[in-house]
Amino acid sequence: MDGFVRRLTRVWIPLVVVAALFAGGFTAYQMHGIFGSQTIEAGRAAGGIDEIVSFNPKHVRYEVLGPTHTVGSISYLDEKAQPHRVDFTTLPWSYTVTTTLPSMFANLVAQGDSDTISCRISVNDELRDHQTSTGHHAQTFCLVKAA
Repeated sequence: MDGFVRRLTRVWIPLVVVAALFAGGFTAYQMHGIFGSQTIEAGRAAGGIDEIVSFNPKHVRYEVLGPTHTVGSISYLDEKAQPHRVDFTTLPWSYTVTTTLPSMFANLVAQGDSDTISCRISVNDELRDHQTSTGHHAQTFCLVKAA
């Protein structure tokens, strides 16, 4: 009996830890469905999950205007504020970005080999910025901080 007590004093802590882990795991398993942790497929089948639908999309239109024969380059930001550059050989030039983001930073820089150049940024057909520049190899920029 003395040997049994000695072995029991060595292993009682690991036995308690194993029993506590088992009891905790069993309890968590039993309560799994109570607190809104249903699977996505079960929610879709029951009609409980709403589909995300695009609402109120914004149409941001970039435009560059000037003499028809103007050659140059344009830099602009897309809906994720990533820069893009395009070269043009004739004007007018336009590009439309459509987004459902709550806000968009719209920026446009244009330079051409003519003596005049203009830019415009419109949001949902509402003119938000219009700039014109004159001079040798004119350069202009338009900015809308919250489109």
